[in-house]
Amino acid sequence: MKRLFFNFMVVAVAATTLVLTSCGSDDNNGDKPENSIVVNGNTLRGTLTENEILEAKEYYLDGSLIIADGGVLTIPAGTTIKAKQGFGNYLLVTQGGRIYANGTKEKPITFTADAVQPSSGYWGGVIINGKAPISGISQNASDLGLTEINNDYKYGGSITNDNSGSLTYVKICYAGARSTENIEHNGLTLNGVGNGTKIDNIYILESADDAVEFFGGTVDITNLLAVNPDDDMFDFTQGYSGKLSNCYGIWENQYTSTEDDPRGIEADGNLDGDGEDHLRQANFIVENMTIVNNAADTQNKVDRMVDVIKIRRGAKATISNVLIAGTGGTQDLIDMTDSKGDGNVTSSITYTLASTFTVHDKVLNGTANIAANNSCTGAAISVFDWTSYTFPILVH
Repeated sequence: MKRLFFNFMVVAVAATTLVLTSCGSDDNNGDKPENSIVVNGNTLRGTLTENEILEAKEYYLDGSLIIADGGVLTIPAGTTIKAKQGFGNYLLVTQGGRIYANGTKEKPITFTADAVQPSSGYWGGVIINGKAPISGISQNASDLGLTEINNDYKYGGSITNDNSGSLTYVKICYAGARSTENIEHNGLTLNGVGNGTKIDNIYILESADDAVEFFGGTVDITNLLAVNPDDDMFDFTQGYSGKLSNCYGIWENQYTSTEDDPRGIEADGNLDGDGEDHLRQANFIVENMTIVNNAADTQNKVDRMVDVIKIRRGAKATISNVLIAGTGGTQDLIDMTDSKGDGNVTSSITYTLASTFTVHDKVLNGTANIAANNSCTGAAISVFDWTSYTFPILVH
C-alpha cells in the first residue's frame, strides 16, 4: 500500500456523444460532464446523479465513470465492461452514490481490459467511497480522508451502517494502473465503506497495486479470490474494523512482482503510520483464509514473499483458520514490527503451515498470540466454481 495525495487533472477526449440522462451534457471546455453518464455507442464515462440501469451487454470504459451523490447505477448480471488502457479509466462511487452490480453464478459481471493479452495495471479499477468511520482525532468519528486517485472526493464519517449498494459475483481483472510510483489504483478500493454495503463472491485477477485495500470503514466481504496481485493480496489500513471471510490468495508459479514487499496480508492501524495517537485504529477479523505462494523461491525477495502476514502501526487483527501453502517461501511468516510502530500485541492468529512452504527467517517477529496446528483448512474453494479458476492441489 502506497499513499500520497495529489491534485488530479482530468483530460477530456472530444467525442460525439449521446446523453443517457436528461440533466446535463459535455461542455466545450474539456471539463468532466455534469449530471450525466455519457455514452458514445457503447462507451461509458461521465458523472451520474440520477438512476441509470445498463443493459446486459458489452460496454467500453473510456475515462472516469463517477457515481455522484444521489446517483444510482445498476449493472445487470452478464454485463461486461472493458476498460481502455490508462490511469484515468476507472469507476468511482462517491459518498451518497450507490452501485448495484449483482451478477449470478451463471452470469457474473466482469470488469476487464479491452486488450487481448493485458497485464496487471492496465486500467484503473473500482473504487467505493462511504461515510463509515476511519481512524482520526475526532471523538465523534467525523474525520474525512481524500481519495488517493482524485482528492476532490472525500470518504469517512460516522455512519457505521452506511450503504453504498452491492457487488456480488463480480470479476475485476487487470486493474491497478498507476500515475506515479506512489499514486496507484488497486483492483478494488474500499474507502470508508459501511457495513450496509453488500460485497460477496468477488474474483480479482492480476491487479496492481493490491487486490483489495480497505481504507477504514466497516464493510464485510465474503468469498474473495485474489490471483497474482502485484503487491499485497489483502490490505487493511486507516482504522478498518470489518470482517473478511473465506478468502483465497495465490501467486502462481510464473508470478514475478514488481514491488519490493509483496505480502498475503498487510495491515496498518492508521494511514501510513502517521497517526499513532489516532482513535479507532484498525481492529478487524479474517477467518477461513488460504495463502498460496507457488512462485520461484529465490534469494530475490520479490519472488519469495516478504511476510505472509504483516500487522503493524497499531493494527489489531484476529485471524483464524489460516492455511499457508505452496512451493515458494517467505522471509518471515508473521511480522508484527515496524519502524513507525508495531502491531497490537493482543492480535491473534491460528494457522497451519504446509510442509512444502519454506520460512527463511522468523516464524514470528515481534509479539502476538499465535497458535500453529495441523487442523486449519483455510478457505472453502467450492464457492469459487463460478470463476472457472483451476485451483492447485495443495500438499499439507
